[in-house]
Amino acid sequence: MRQIEDVVRDKGSRYAVSGGGVAGRAGTDAFLKTLKRKKKYAKATHNTWAAILGGVPVKSDDGESGAGALILRMLEREDLQDHIIVVTRWYGGTHLGGDRFRHVQTCVRAYLDELRAS
Repeated sequence: MRQIEDVVRDKGSRYAVSGGGVAGRAGTDAFLKTLKRKKKYAKATHNTWAAILGGVPVKSDDGESGAGALILRMLEREDLQDHIIVVTRWYGGTHLGGDRFRHVQTCVRAYLDELRAS
């Protein structure tokens, strides 16, 4: 599991990104369970994620409407199969409007850049 914490801070909200290889839907469930073993991730406002499993796209907005689709589009552009990316947000009390999509994109981009560099 790769993690980058504190990728973005805006109006009290904080963002982190995590990811790793997964095998099927059971793999995504196991990944999310492992992530949420850390209390701060379990208590996060949103753990939005997406993966392409054997060519089949799957995603969850976890209450952050539209964010899973954004992660999925970025995975499709990279043709990254059997790999999950989770963007975690701790809500800071101020609505971010459309900026939240930019922040999700920034997190996924940071993750993909680190993945390419390794």
